[in-house]
Formats: sequence, structure tokens, C-alpha cells
Amino acid sequence: MSQLANICLSCGACCANFRVSFHWAETTLATPDGVPQELTETISSHHNCMKGTNQKKPHCIALQGEVGQQVYCTIYNQRSSTCRDFDIVDEQGQINPQCTKARAAYQLLPVVFIQESSIETSIYT
Repeated sequence: MSQLANICLSCGACCANFRVSFHWAETTLATPDGVPQELTETISSHHNCMKGTNQKKPHCIALQGEVGQQVYCTIYNQRSSTCRDFDIVDEQGQINPQCTKARAAYQLLPVVFIQESSIETSIYT
């Protein structure tokens, strides 16, 4: 999985393509180590979202760097459950179609798995 995590560090498309909403109790208003409240906006009586993601062209305020090049989350250890639950692969080990959709929005190729071949080659002299 560490190789997949490295893919995320050169992508970031998910953080700049979807609204990142979650229950308000995940913020520092209710949880000391939660999502910093000042980086969120209220979207309903029970839900907040990351600033920058509730607009036509979302881009999370916590995402730093250039999408498709090199990115990082400034609140990675305090990120919401929405971010923690988003992964390149789903529970069945298949590529997450939402990841593919986000990457396509930035003209990035989809993530694919390539199985290593056990084909041996010989050189005859």
C-alpha cells in the first residue's frame, strides 16, 4: 500500500475535485485533535466541509502543491473521515472509480495495476 500512497503524493486530484463534507463533531469544536474548525465552513446544522471544496471548482484549503505534480495535506493527521475513507482501491481491491474521475478532471492517467511477469528470457550464443 505504500506504493499507492506515493501515487497520492504526486496526484491530489481528489482533494481538488470533490466537496469534502463531514459531521461537525469531527472539528476542533468537539474533538481537540479534529479538523481545524477555522479551515471549515458550515453547510447544514450537522455538517461542515473543508473551505474551498463547496464551490464549482473545488480545491481543499489544506491541499498544498500542484495537482498532478507534488502535493501534501497540511492537516493530514487531523483530516476528516471523508478523507481517511477515500482510497485508490475499494474494499474488493478494485480501482476506485471516483479516483479515476478526479484524475481525469486534471488530464491524469488512471491508476492501473500491472502484475509482474515471471517470464524468463535467455540469450543464446
